[in-house]
Amino acid sequence: MAALLNLPHRRRFVLLCLLWAALWKVGAGQMRYSVPEEIEKGSFVGSVAKDLGLEPLALAERGARIVSRGRTQLFALNPRNGSLVTAGRIDREELCAQSARCLVSFNILLEDKLSIYSVEVEIKDINDNAPRFGVEEVELKISETTMPGFRIPLKSAHDADVGENTLQKYEINSNDHFSLDVRSGMDGNKYPELVLGRALDREKEAVHYLVLKALDGGDPIRSGTSRIRVTVLDVNDNAPVFTQPEYRVSVPEDTPVGTRILTVTATDADEGYNAQVTYFLEKNPEETSEVFELKSSSGEITIIKSLDYEDAKFHEIDIEAQDGPGLLTRMKVIVTVLDVNDNVPEFYMTSATSSVPEDSPPGTIIALFNVHDRDSGQNAFITCSLPENLPFKLERSVDNYHRLVTTRVLDREQFSSYNITVTAKDGGSPSLSTDAYILLQVTDINDNPPTFPHTSYSAYIPENNPRGASIFSVMACDPDSNDNAHVTYSLAEDTLQSAPLSSYISINSDTGVLYALRSFDYEQFCELQLWVTAQDGGNPPLSTNVSVNIFVLDQNDNTPEILYPALPTDGSTGVELAPRSAEPGYLVTKVVAVDRDSGQNAWLSYRLLKASEPGLFAVGLHTGEVRTARALLDRDALKQSLVVVVQDHGQPPLSATVTLTVAVADSIPDILTDLGSLKPSVDPGDSSLTLYLVVAVAAVSCVFLAFVIVLLALRLRHWHTSRLFQASGSGLAGVPASQFVGVDGVRAFLQTYSHEVSLTADSRGSHVIFPQPNYADTLISQESCEKKDFVSEPQFLPEDKEETFSQSREPANHTRKI
Repeated sequence: MAALLNLPHRRRFVLLCLLWAALWKVGAGQMRYSVPEEIEKGSFVGSVAKDLGLEPLALAERGARIVSRGRTQLFALNPRNGSLVTAGRIDREELCAQSARCLVSFNILLEDKLSIYSVEVEIKDINDNAPRFGVEEVELKISETTMPGFRIPLKSAHDADVGENTLQKYEINSNDHFSLDVRSGMDGNKYPELVLGRALDREKEAVHYLVLKALDGGDPIRSGTSRIRVTVLDVNDNAPVFTQPEYRVSVPEDTPVGTRILTVTATDADEGYNAQVTYFLEKNPEETSEVFELKSSSGEITIIKSLDYEDAKFHEIDIEAQDGPGLLTRMKVIVTVLDVNDNVPEFYMTSATSSVPEDSPPGTIIALFNVHDRDSGQNAFITCSLPENLPFKLERSVDNYHRLVTTRVLDREQFSSYNITVTAKDGGSPSLSTDAYILLQVTDINDNPPTFPHTSYSAYIPENNPRGASIFSVMACDPDSNDNAHVTYSLAEDTLQSAPLSSYISINSDTGVLYALRSFDYEQFCELQLWVTAQDGGNPPLSTNVSVNIFVLDQNDNTPEILYPALPTDGSTGVELAPRSAEPGYLVTKVVAVDRDSGQNAWLSYRLLKASEPGLFAVGLHTGEVRTARALLDRDALKQSLVVVVQDHGQPPLSATVTLTVAVADSIPDILTDLGSLKPSVDPGDSSLTLYLVVAVAAVSCVFLAFVIVLLALRLRHWHTSRLFQASGSGLAGVPASQFVGVDGVRAFLQTYSHEVSLTADSRGSHVIFPQPNYADTLISQESCEKKDFVSEPQFLPEDKEETFSQSREPANHTRKI
């Protein structure tokens, strides 16, 4: 303490102020400190971290910063030690003029939890202003008849400091006639008065020069001076007197410029020139003289500059009334400015976010802002509101701070952004309001799976399609955005006929187009059912399945297949019977056929393509029934051959044929007797040739060939040249007929034992009817034997065979006679 007392007065004062600031405590969410004005930048004000119960470095980690309403920042936070320091020069007089206490309020924001703490710093005055007079020199005129004790008010000095540092006393230089007396006014100010101590003698000294000195109570003491020139006059012993010791008037701040607000009046008891009163505004360092104008002759006070309640709530006007010789009286006019609701509320956005995820829980803070109105009273009472039907609300905090928070979970698919209008309205009449706009983007999360327009799809594709053909296209929509809305398509794993479905169908993962990987066959399967999966690109991804039925459309790619009559497999002739007594319409047989196609492609019709006896038989168009068209006659051949064609109704139509052999006889013995003469049906689809028939045909052929070779050997042993083998029938013309007496019988034998063979390109589809005697061929005339010999006759067998083949063949069948 002794060391503290030994310090200079100024430094001791600064240290005491700092000590007082350190001893203040935080209460009710507010911190109070004090600091002297004019201290250096970066000077310690108080330990904010300690008062908040935090570590020094915790303030920076929690994003502490100072927020204030638009004024120049006077203080700053030291991030290293968590203390409050000055941010620049602080002039108390500039901030608070001559107010008894100068308080600077601001807030400290902790951004991690958006906590607000109020801070109040009192600016302590130091003696940095000296008293100043309005004028450097004052001229006084005093009658020489003035009696001792006469008081003359002098112009007072003004000191911008307060307390002990403000004006404390006046002093006047030593002289023989005048002394100084200081009077305290009702407002607490000191007013100097010059007191005449001795009678004046103009003849001895006409002018007296005095120096008035004003001193404050600071350390060190500061002072200001004003020179006084006293002129000794004659006989003016009365000064003007105001009708009121002090004038007070209230004026609304929106009073127009040029309005007269008050008229002051002073009277002088003297007469004539000594009673002529003029009025003057006392000049002072403040701006009051720039706001009001005083008419020197009438005492009218008018406004020459617009009033502003927010800048100054009242004005003090010092008015002097001076008579002709120069005596004066001072009076004060106090003008109170009334507040008018002329300021709209002002927004100060402390913190705001531009985007929020759509799954943010209710109560998420969107913005923190402060609303202030420079008016006072009811005009400064502010209410904030939001438009209806928005998922937000306002929460009021301390010192007109508000939080904008969500009231429910947002949905980007309904509203992707909000242009929030916050309206601040004061309580004036009429009320004024201000709008603040907050643009909030709702960011997307993957909360919607892809959706198909339909629950299932049906597609159609004709069979025998080319590989890679496009079948169908599916499309799913996802209301999300960006990757969350990027849809890819795939097929669910499945099998078809024991093969993976992926070997039949593929899908374009980007477009959803289905492609056929192979050619489809309606006869194998006519329908495919598969599941298409649509999956978005979110994390985690969402997916949806849809059923797709693909129907294979039939094409006419199968010929009719004849089921009856089938080619025989047991060696029988497959002959249909028709008695000679059959009436017209008699059912002989029925052709039965099927088609593996479907629909119109499988609709079959039957018609008679060829018949050995036209008009004898008819075929039902749709039934395939073979009936007699007329009665059978005796002249009708025993064997009737019919070719029936079966045709479908496809485009183009396909057909198949079948050859029927119909035996006409009244009894079975007749059929057995003449069976050798019947010609079997020629059917390209018949494949019932058996092994024993082949052996029989081969045996008979071998016997026949051996017999011919023996006969030729007997005849040709007499020939010595090779012309015998190349000769035709004419080569033997010179041989006598008697040499072939025994040959007729051989020829008859060959013709008698002829047989019919039906051959096809497939040996399994050939038919043999063997052996049956041909009695008609054995009746050979003697004339024919005389004209032709045995050797010349076989020479024409190939031609006869070709002719017979051309007359008896049917489509896809070949018949040879041997």
